[in-house]
Amino acid sequence: MKNVYIYCEGQTEESFINEVLCPYFMNIDIYVRPIICTTKKTKKQTFKGGVSTYNKIKKELVIICNQHRHEVVTTMFDYYAMPDDTPNINNNEVDIYKRIEQIEDSINADIDVKNLFFGFSLHEFEGLLFSEPQAFKAITTDDIVIEIQSIRDEASTPEHINNSPETAPSKRLKKLIKSYSKIRYGTIVAKKIGVDKIMRECKHFAKWIEKIKAC
Repeated sequence: MKNVYIYCEGQTEESFINEVLCPYFMNIDIYVRPIICTTKKTKKQTFKGGVSTYNKIKKELVIICNQHRHEVVTTMFDYYAMPDDTPNINNNEVDIYKRIEQIEDSINADIDVKNLFFGFSLHEFEGLLFSEPQAFKAITTDDIVIEIQSIRDEASTPEHINNSPETAPSKRLKKLIKSYSKIRYGTIVAKKIGVDKIMRECKHFAKWIEKIKAC
């Protein structure tokens, strides 16, 4: 059994890793373990979740990689929410897949730890949920599912759904589903879709999964 540590942005990703990715990888003898990033520490409490600065992410990743130097460490962060101090984050390559790989390569080179490969969600975790709009029937009505399908049909892939603050996938879902909970409902829908379907629809996500398998 191989251990792979996934340093992630928050509880939504943690739930997805535990409830969806863990069972998937257990079938091929890989145990994935989520670690939520630390945003602030006080004498009484450690605050987790969210992204503040790249340097804080880098510092914590180096510590994690050194603690698990004989195991693989990767990440699950929303691309559109990364801080301005992230290496190469202002890359303007038109092809989104090339751009993301170039930014990930820049981060890997900057951190320069052998057992790490950085991974982004395009443009955020909720984009993956558009891989199968019918899965939303588990949490909402048919008419809203039709609207979700319409959003999906407008984009080349779920990973191409707009990344602006107003029209990001999570904002669209919250607008359509008033009671939408990122952690609870995101995991329910992702489990209904399944990893294989998400991989077929989401090229960058699929490459990340394959890298984990090959490590």
